[in-house]
Amino acid sequence: MTHRVFFDCDTGIDDSLALLYLLARDDVDLVGIASTAGNVPADVVATNNLAWLALCGREDIAVHQGAPGPLVADLMTTEDTHGPLGVGYAELPTPTQTVAGLDAADAWVQAAAAHDGELVGLVTGPMTSLATAIRRDPDLPVRLRRLVIMGGAFHVHGNTTPTSEWNVAVDPEAAAEVFAAFGTDGAPEPIVCPLDLTESIALTPDHTVRLAAAAGSTPLECPDPTDEPGTRSVATNVIIRHVMDALRFYLEFHHAHDEGYIAHLHDPFAAMVALDPSWVQTRPARVAVELTGTLTRGTTVADERGMWGGAPNVRVASATDVDRVFDDLIETVATLARRVGNPATGA
Repeated sequence: MTHRVFFDCDTGIDDSLALLYLLARDDVDLVGIASTAGNVPADVVATNNLAWLALCGREDIAVHQGAPGPLVADLMTTEDTHGPLGVGYAELPTPTQTVAGLDAADAWVQAAAAHDGELVGLVTGPMTSLATAIRRDPDLPVRLRRLVIMGGAFHVHGNTTPTSEWNVAVDPEAAAEVFAAFGTDGAPEPIVCPLDLTESIALTPDHTVRLAAAAGSTPLECPDPTDEPGTRSVATNVIIRHVMDALRFYLEFHHAHDEGYIAHLHDPFAAMVALDPSWVQTRPARVAVELTGTLTRGTTVADERGMWGGAPNVRVASATDVDRVFDDLIETVATLARRVGNPATGA
């Protein structure tokens, strides 16, 4: 079965891994990429997406740029987490492809209309582009086969404020509008992958060694917290080299914030769920976003007991097999790395 996917992201280190995962899958028809402002500004997001596509020889995929900022709030970005250009220490090639003329919101509308009932939507950044698309076409939700969103924090602390998760915190109004658009007749209930679960997808240096080995790349580099910050990869495989440089920044960030020498791979996990929802157990809930709280703006609130009345509008991902997730992620990305190889050596 071919999965027709529209990917909306704010690339981003973990968004990059999600994109590589999608590109590696032979059963994925990536019909378009929306570049939404978040981890870095929208134009930088678009450049990153174009660069990864160029590196992988997939310049046939259209990249659409979103609005420069959220629906209401000023844009906040997080270069401290993802690096000055959003991809850690990786120095991606300069793309020759340019962004498509259609903006990200109109690209959502066009993709949903062209693949009515078939389109799988995947959002791993703020929901600005999707909310704008739904404003332009209120029937868009019912056209989707499935929607998977990485975002929210329900029973754990936030990672942006004490109670809010990054993607929602950047554009709470957009998230609120998207959640409100679902739970109606004919619209699928989005699967929401919150911090409660995605923070368990914690990459370690051992995973990077396994990835390089599976790709046939040498040497088998194992990042270590005692390494000089910013140490660059010398991997023979071009994909592994850039992935290692991106992930090292992410490992260093988490280590500097006392989370361990790990990297939370929120977005590749959401990509896996988008293609196969059986990766997760879910529970129904009615989700809304706090917009006015002085201390709680951007907080996702889940009514799991029907206290508000009204039907559930999402399914919250609550459990998965983490070891199996990494087995699949490593082998899939390694498959792409083997396919692309190293243009400089013919590997």
